[in-house]
Amino acid sequence: MSKTEIAGWGNYPKIKAEVANPNSEEEVSAIQAKLQNFIPQGAKKSYGDASLSHNVISSLSLNRTIGFDTENGIYTCQSGKMLNDVLDEIVPHGYFLPVTPGTKFITVGGAIGSDIHGKNHHKDGCFSEHLISFKIVLADGSIKVCSRTENADLFWATCGGMGLTGFITEASFKLKPIATSKIVNRTIKCSNLSELVDALFANQDYTYSVSWIDYITSGKNMGRSLLYLGEHASENEVPEPKLIDFKTPKPIIGIPFNFPSWSINPFTVKAFDELYYHKVLKQDSTAVVDIEPYFYPLDAVNNWNRIYGRTGFTQYQFVIGEEHARQGLSEVMKEIVKSRTGSFIAVLKLFGEQNEGWLSFPKKGVTLTVDFGIKPEVLKLLDRLDDMIAEMDGRLYLAKDARMKPDMFAKGYPKLGQFKKLLSEIDPEGKFRSLQSDRLGIT
Repeated sequence: MSKTEIAGWGNYPKIKAEVANPNSEEEVSAIQAKLQNFIPQGAKKSYGDASLSHNVISSLSLNRTIGFDTENGIYTCQSGKMLNDVLDEIVPHGYFLPVTPGTKFITVGGAIGSDIHGKNHHKDGCFSEHLISFKIVLADGSIKVCSRTENADLFWATCGGMGLTGFITEASFKLKPIATSKIVNRTIKCSNLSELVDALFANQDYTYSVSWIDYITSGKNMGRSLLYLGEHASENEVPEPKLIDFKTPKPIIGIPFNFPSWSINPFTVKAFDELYYHKVLKQDSTAVVDIEPYFYPLDAVNNWNRIYGRTGFTQYQFVIGEEHARQGLSEVMKEIVKSRTGSFIAVLKLFGEQNEGWLSFPKKGVTLTVDFGIKPEVLKLLDRLDDMIAEMDGRLYLAKDARMKPDMFAKGYPKLGQFKKLLSEIDPEGKFRSLQSDRLGIT
């Protein structure tokens, strides 16, 4: 093991940690036996402190493909396999990930631990809906196979459990059949938040749905936005599919250093929002685009998190029910716009029904994601937003969280008591723990 400084994608907080890199299940068990406490870690793309501990066991060396059933679309791999590498293998055979977040640079284990969702949650749910089974090393070194029918409680506690139930070593999941590596993307310009919410609900039949929001403009144009609706293109819509030639591109540019902390301010954000909103000229337009820019636009910029400077940032993501989609979102938006602390990225999406995951984040409604540079006034703002979200029976996403308080967490996740009871049974000494789990009173 080697001691190094680690952080999540938000670069807040940062700690010194011992990092182990096992190459097999046996090594995972042996390392766990030597340590008093630790947390599994993948590609460090959770934004806050969920994968941070003073002892970390990395999955990145466990990155083999175990099996790919091309006839039935079932893929099996070790937990450290990155989604970009999975895509390189499956897209040429006419398959896509059943669910993908906004970056392809995460591990399969991380996808399970965070129970990731994507632009198609209202149609296809979370990653766990397509998960067949996984193997997990528990705190005592024993290895369990988990599915909906075998060790089902452990299965649903692990999906969204942020690595607290054990170290996932391999997983098997279903894939989505596709005919091409293109997306038919429809873009709708919305002049304010009300128009956007109406357009979101009016277009729920689309498989993919996501919107970018300008949240620095106030008044009648508050919440002006671009709504992106998508479907996988058919062979008729793409003359030369060329699936066999597909390969995920590398980042086009990189951010070599941390930007000055003052570089993100109301003036630069305003300038960016003006350019981004007006880049789309037509009110309603359709184009065929590649998978990459539709699903992973930010992956084109390596280390884009450095634009927030050394102090880092937090991504605030909450979900509220459909009944609060108009008035509730408007109140939250007004609070953010008034604070003038937001940055370039704000995304609104639809969620479908909640699944059986004990700590899985999505539930039926709408979810808003906003980036904030870490500042004292931002942390105060987020406390105020927490109170607003709690009043609307909402919750925050653990994979993005770096500062939520225990009472807010407990209000949002009614199965927390059930989860903690299971932890006390499978890990009575509390070996699996993170900065986040300690902060939230899980461990």
